[in-house]
Amino acid sequence: MPPMTNGLRRLSRKRRDKTDRPFVVPVFLPQIGCPHQCVFCNQGAITGKTLSLPKNRWMNPEFFAGYAAEEIDRHLGYRRDAFRKTEISFYGGNFLGLKENAIHRLLETASKYVRAGTVQGIRFSTRPDTVNPRSIALLSGYPVQTVELGVQSMDDSVLERSARGHSAKDSVLAASLLKKNHYRTGLQMMVGLPGECAHSAMETARSIISLAPDFVRIYPVLVVRDSPLEHLHRRGLYEPLDLDGCIARVKDLFAVFLESDIPVVRIGLQANEGFDSGGELVAGPYHPALGQMVVSELLFDRAAGAIEAAGIVSEKGMHLHVHPKMISTLRGQKNANLRKLERLFPKAVPIRVVSDPDSGLHDVAVK
Repeated sequence: MPPMTNGLRRLSRKRRDKTDRPFVVPVFLPQIGCPHQCVFCNQGAITGKTLSLPKNRWMNPEFFAGYAAEEIDRHLGYRRDAFRKTEISFYGGNFLGLKENAIHRLLETASKYVRAGTVQGIRFSTRPDTVNPRSIALLSGYPVQTVELGVQSMDDSVLERSARGHSAKDSVLAASLLKKNHYRTGLQMMVGLPGECAHSAMETARSIISLAPDFVRIYPVLVVRDSPLEHLHRRGLYEPLDLDGCIARVKDLFAVFLESDIPVVRIGLQANEGFDSGGELVAGPYHPALGQMVVSELLFDRAAGAIEAAGIVSEKGMHLHVHPKMISTLRGQKNANLRKLERLFPKAVPIRVVSDPDSGLHDVAVK
């Protein structure tokens, strides 16, 4: 077989990128299985889903199974590519904190779709203190592939002030146990928790890196209505990060995860009608494009560093080479990043952004 040309290699890479991202079928569990309420939590507001059903209905495993099947069927109807890898995801609650019969019924229901070939696997999110040999044993025989842990912080004082109810040690033990049992493991962290500072957040990131997760999510702390944090905020006992401060902090965290080759699959919450309208959001650094804004700031820093290191002054200006997917992100909204770079480096003007398919996704180079 002849060697793959650059064009075919790029096409293959694009196809692989598309198929590697699974179509996720979400099944929302409204704070079910949680032993208490963390200060920042109001799952109905955060997810934009309000399920006002009596608690005893949620404790009925048969209701669970029927509800899950309806949600799975409904979301599968949105899938446009039947050949795309698909996973059923249980989120919004504490999966391994459910009663054992409820866990079995949910996994049995989801497993039917895997056995039929409709989906390829199951994933769920849970608290670190619910992962132990007994709960792991409950998963045996089911096609669970991915488990996400709500680590949030690796600073015990921050965890205590956030009413998390678990310690950093619990997160270490849970992640180690999941990896030992060959589950793909994702860790979620939050920025802006009560008592957290930039140093504490960075130490959390480094502790997470030491656990070698398969991926990470980074969420900002928002003050949502009817959460304990709202009452602390209104009494002047908690102040969230502003948007610029959040972007700066997350940018530094994102950079260390990149350096450690740990994918950050999401930054910020998904767009939420309740947050967009202001109906559910009291305060905090919410923006539907937070992830892109963070990456844009990172690329700006890397562009500035590349220009300074190059020290090239030419009448033809400066060319910044970036991955095709990152052209607009480097430029910034309304070319704001380019304007800032030109003000910083007037001798490099004009600065042009050049598409370079061979560039790393988050690299910027002067060539």
